[in-house]
Amino acid sequence: MVRQRKKLLIIDGYNVLRSGSRYRDIVAANPDYTDDAFNTARETLINDVINYAGYGSQAIIVFDGAHNRYSEGQPQTVGGVKIIFSPAGQPADHVIEKLAHDARERMVEALVVTSDATIQDTVFGGGIDRMSAEGFCRAVTGHYEVAQLDDAYAVARKNTIASRIPAETLRKLEQLRDQPS
Repeated sequence: MVRQRKKLLIIDGYNVLRSGSRYRDIVAANPDYTDDAFNTARETLINDVINYAGYGSQAIIVFDGAHNRYSEGQPQTVGGVKIIFSPAGQPADHVIEKLAHDARERMVEALVVTSDATIQDTVFGGGIDRMSAEGFCRAVTGHYEVAQLDDAYAVARKNTIASRIPAETLRKLEQLRDQPS
């Protein structure tokens, strides 16, 4: 039996919300940055990651909790996806870099989703793959399109000889067939 290599998807939460068009549009719908807009965008991102990662990857979404004095950095799991708000005083970037480093040390294939150039350079220099926030948005959209096609019923079309013969030739054959003998 072939053992599949473990895969880890690490998402820079707020960076993706602000940089990815799929989520930026949700936040832009409420320009005063109220909790409702970010909560809706966050929930959409979490649901997308749950659906996108599926059974093939473990996924972690890291949100920045550095300025929240009550944030302890304890992960919560929703739909199989770990959600971490970085501990008070520590930016999400450090948590993401540590997760990426730990994955590399454990020989786990990891992909970091962020448009933050500093994080991209840091993790790529450590041998970890990276994807931009917009690239992730396109991948999620493509994933949903494929899933929708998988769920759609397709009517099987009968492929006959008559459907493959040019119309003029078919007309002549029908004339020959219909002539009295």
